[in-house]
Amino acid sequence: MTYQETLDWMFSRLPMYQQKGPDALNHKLDNIQDFSTYLGNPHQDFKSIHVAGTNGKGSSSHMIASVLQEAGYTVGLYTSPHLKDFRERIKVNGEMLSEDDVMAFVKTHKPFLEANDLSFFEMTVGMAFRYFSEQKVDVAVIEVGLGGRLDSTNIIQPEICLITNIGWDHQSILGDTLEKIAMEKAGIIKREVPVIISETQKETQGIFKLIAAQKRSPIFFAEDAAPMEYETDLKGGYQHKNMLGVVTLFQKLEAFEITTEAIKKGLSHVVDNTGLLGRWQVLGSKPKIICDTAHNEQGLKDVLKQLKKEKGETLHLVLGFVNDKDVEGLLKLFPKKAQYYFVSPNVPRGLESKKLKKIGKSMGLKGKAYESVNKGLKAAQKASEKEDVIFIAGSTFTVAEVV
Repeated sequence: MTYQETLDWMFSRLPMYQQKGPDALNHKLDNIQDFSTYLGNPHQDFKSIHVAGTNGKGSSSHMIASVLQEAGYTVGLYTSPHLKDFRERIKVNGEMLSEDDVMAFVKTHKPFLEANDLSFFEMTVGMAFRYFSEQKVDVAVIEVGLGGRLDSTNIIQPEICLITNIGWDHQSILGDTLEKIAMEKAGIIKREVPVIISETQKETQGIFKLIAAQKRSPIFFAEDAAPMEYETDLKGGYQHKNMLGVVTLFQKLEAFEITTEAIKKGLSHVVDNTGLLGRWQVLGSKPKIICDTAHNEQGLKDVLKQLKKEKGETLHLVLGFVNDKDVEGLLKLFPKKAQYYFVSPNVPRGLESKKLKKIGKSMGLKGKAYESVNKGLKAAQKASEKEDVIFIAGSTFTVAEVV
């Protein structure tokens, strides 16, 4: 198979949450444990750092990897989902694995994958762990895909764990209260392994303390740390909480020698070092075009707060969601004083743009529906003056079509 044929097989043959939603989930670790055993348990060949949370886990994972690279280590980075290229999920020192690596892995292990009904995510985790082992990384930063307790990444024994913000997302899977969601995220806490909590929240603080106590794991809340003078190239005021958690992690990490200079350089060169896309990313100027992958209540609150700081004349919002979100609840967060371009991301779960426009209209949001993200963006660009701002948001898949 060619590389494209390999991708087509992966996306069509293997259940994928981003495409199919909850039906693609296994809800147990049996498959990934069996697959890992079959591969020779490659996750045992390198040290790791585990990162979970509702919002901020992707940015935090990239920050951690960038700092470790600046400290001179060979660093694996596993994140999800990807925006443009599947290979974004698996990197070493900011470089994606090659197309040949993907093809060879699938060709070699295809009989096992088919015989054991592995999901897309389980296969990807196995591929990442095998690749990091082959590349002899010093450490791998592993981002949880969904939840934590039953996530396929949760077979590692990390040096330290980081849990970022806990918010409303995937309630049908993780639970209908913040406490229940926190319980799932806290599932990555390992016995006697330190855990850092980036953001202290009254609903979840007790849960984390309880699980940490049961596991005899030292727990540190980042807001209790001494004030720090660091900056990051990741734009958006909401990144401060992520940065606070990351810096606290390095203060408590004993397995690696990390200098203040490495932290400073790593935090200020995240994009260059890791290739992170889609976090308050500026795509153009005159008019200024910004995109962000925030897609749940807390994430959107944070980016819309940042959006208010923009000084443009007219705000143009290119907005597209997937169909398993509380769209009405999310649309309540958006300003009425804006021109809307309702779009549908090109995935099976994409909410039809005409339906989105109808919901938006009922809530006082004025705009037109467009059948694709690019058509909506082109219309926004055509209608904009140089002093205006265009913001693209609502879903990772919406942003993926423009970066």
